[in-house]
Amino acid sequence: MIRKMSRKHLLAGLAAAGVLGVGIAAPTVALADDKSPSPAPSASTSTDQNSDRQQQRADRQAEFAEALAKELGVPTDKVTAALEKLREQRQADRPERPSTEDRQAALKDRLDQAVKDGKLTQEQADAVLKAAEAGVFPGPGGHGHRGGFFRPGN
Repeated sequence: MIRKMSRKHLLAGLAAAGVLGVGIAAPTVALADDKSPSPAPSASTSTDQNSDRQQQRADRQAEFAEALAKELGVPTDKVTAALEKLREQRQADRPERPSTEDRQAALKDRLDQAVKDGKLTQEQADAVLKAAEAGVFPGPGGHGHRGGFFRPGN
């Protein structure tokens, strides 16, 4: 049996759905609409942050070495030396990162191929290359980024 809904109930339901929708959407829109640019860190601020991070890392490593030495019952300087030796070995095992020039050349080659294949116009490729040279993209040497993604041969 189909029951007809009164107009009054239908309007009340629609009003409730609208209020619920606005209640959910309003905070989302307010957060997304914040177009105020975040201030770019100055070079001195970036340098200060890097030195603070390095100091914090060194402090954590010293605490770790002390705790490990205590747990193993050996002197802290012996643990610190062993950890440093392992760190150096790990660094030696890592492949060398390509230079900035090599990355720029690889990017230029990929952009030239994209232009040749008709995927990009020359103007678009030039704009991407200019942005990369200005440090806009994340990667080693990019502003405020920790690392990059480089695929040789692609």
